[in-house]
Amino acid sequence: MQYDIVIVGGGMVGQAFALSMVQKSNATIAIIEPNNPNPILGDKFHTRVSAITPTSEDFLRKLGVWSLIKRKHAFTNTKVWDQNSHGNLNFCAADDDLTHLGHIVENDAIQSAMFEALSDTKVKFVTAKLDNIEKRDEGYQLQLDDDVQLSCSLLIGADGARSRIRELSLIEFSETNYQQKAIICNVRSANGFEDTTWQRFLSDSIIALLPLSDHQASIVWSAENALADELTSLSTIDFADRLSAGVEYRFGRFEVLSAVQAFPLIERSAKEYVKENLALIGDAAHNIHPLAGQGVNLGFADVEELSKQLQASNKSLGNYGVLRAYARARRLDNELMAKTMTGLNWIYKENNEPLRWLRGFGMNLINDNPSLKSFFQKHATGKF
Repeated sequence: MQYDIVIVGGGMVGQAFALSMVQKSNATIAIIEPNNPNPILGDKFHTRVSAITPTSEDFLRKLGVWSLIKRKHAFTNTKVWDQNSHGNLNFCAADDDLTHLGHIVENDAIQSAMFEALSDTKVKFVTAKLDNIEKRDEGYQLQLDDDVQLSCSLLIGADGARSRIRELSLIEFSETNYQQKAIICNVRSANGFEDTTWQRFLSDSIIALLPLSDHQASIVWSAENALADELTSLSTIDFADRLSAGVEYRFGRFEVLSAVQAFPLIERSAKEYVKENLALIGDAAHNIHPLAGQGVNLGFADVEELSKQLQASNKSLGNYGVLRAYARARRLDNELMAKTMTGLNWIYKENNEPLRWLRGFGMNLINDNPSLKSFFQKHATGKF
């Protein structure tokens, strides 16, 4: 079967690219995804969530997806406080005449909305795994595990941090293993979360609280491997006690509502985003420390830039020059965010006295300077 575009990976970023292209072109598009591309939302919140910036919200509105997302919780403030330096940093949407700083949204809710929007198009979902790819003059031929073969002019790798497309196309990547794990679960608190995302920097870890509703939140607790293993071995009651103490009982005592899971924190960056007739987007091209919850926003920015370059060109689909323009436009922003997250992780992980003082001084300096704070806030929301 011949398609103009084949996307490997039917998650949020892969489906967003399909939507972005099919709405503004006559391209024939297939998405290869071995798992269910249309997750069913239950009554309980899922534990994998994203902090969607206003810029990503605008993009999802253009795709016709935003109104289809069944659950989303706006936050108007972000508050950060540091155990060791007495530093505080408080961002508020009203300071920049914004209605909100972003939304906390379950990844499944976004993907389900994408699938609903795609159901009205001719995009074809193929339930299979990718076995191999072969470069042809006019594009790529793909071999699937069910013996089906597909051909395309443009092959898109949207298949995540351990991208099979990146591997098969022999694209090298750099890797930083933080020797940490991110612990995730959902919690309930009697005290409300005040439409605020909270981050608490401890001497041995970082806790982020992302509100899903007035009294429920998703937590991301980044910790060194040994501590993470210790925390995940606790009973849910003991884990809730450690978590409550970690944020100074600001929300009272937590109740854990889901399984407590952990995954390793590894930053990866592909040395090439594109080859002739091939492009990587989202985590296949770059994945970063989840400190600021920015990963999927970078992926959506990739989609917007790549689709813009393709739609503005009168050259053949998969033209290397056009794909290079996408790569040049996105690499700096992606790498800057990755290095910023790596740097922040180091700054807050180190606890010698001079650095603790400098850290607290810097946080309070930004917090007390409206212009500086506005600059960082606008950058974080994408409204700069």
